[in-house]
Amino acid sequence: MSDAEAPIPRSDLPTRFAAGVALAAVALAAAYAGGWWFRALVGAAAALMLIEWAAMHRVARLWSFSGALLLTAALLGGSEYLIPVASDSAVLIGDELPLIEPDTFSANWTGFGGVAVLALLLGLVSRRLAMVGGTLYVGLPAFALIGLSWAWLYLVFWVFVVTWATDIVAYFAGRAIGGPKLAPRISPNKTWAGLAGGVAGAGLCGWAAAQYLQLGMPFVWLGAPMGAVAQAGDLYESWVKRRAGVKDSGTILPGHGGVLDRLDGLLAVALATALLLMAGLWSW
Repeated sequence: MSDAEAPIPRSDLPTRFAAGVALAAVALAAAYAGGWWFRALVGAAAALMLIEWAAMHRVARLWSFSGALLLTAALLGGSEYLIPVASDSAVLIGDELPLIEPDTFSANWTGFGGVAVLALLLGLVSRRLAMVGGTLYVGLPAFALIGLSWAWLYLVFWVFVVTWATDIVAYFAGRAIGGPKLAPRISPNKTWAGLAGGVAGAGLCGWAAAQYLQLGMPFVWLGAPMGAVAQAGDLYESWVKRRAGVKDSGTILPGHGGVLDRLDGLLAVALATALLLMAGLWSW
């Protein structure tokens, strides 16, 4: 998300709203379909984000596009090898909870290792440290999101709800209340009121989603902490853009900027959620 509390010209609001609704609809439809539909969307988004990251760091297009293709191939091929679509439990929607074994997310460690190796290789061949950081920044959460979908698509829905609630409530709370700035040197338009509103909105919506989707513990109370994680991800991307001297990561999304602007909070929440599950923090 690009500076959630920044004033938006009135003429841009319909465009921003329409683009946001369209993006949410595509994400939800792909997550519901599961399997290769969702993996393809994640792979495409990861490729675009890495290209935007490379452009911000002035990496040659040869390496940015080559890196994007290799990352997409690693995500799709690696996930198919480690967690085949044929055994995807995400499509099993019903009243019964899925069977989550202790080693359900163990494949993530191998997947993360593969992304790390790819990041190092891209850094070596391009001789740009930015390619290492960008590949890790985009690739690890992308693989984590695929892993969540494979385990149970409701986990992805919960991540979506928490991230979107943070974005929306933080924006309106920041505009309506105003007050002291959160991090003026990084993102001058963000306020403490926006942070508090985003955390509260994520907590309430995360709790409601967990109850409705029957996710159980710890998701009924993790919404608020993940709201803070989402805003930390937003601030980090704002810091990267400020260092790079750009306002947005790209221009591909009308009213929103780049794909990285739109998904910075989602990257943080998806990775944090996966790490908690990999640590065994899930009881019914």
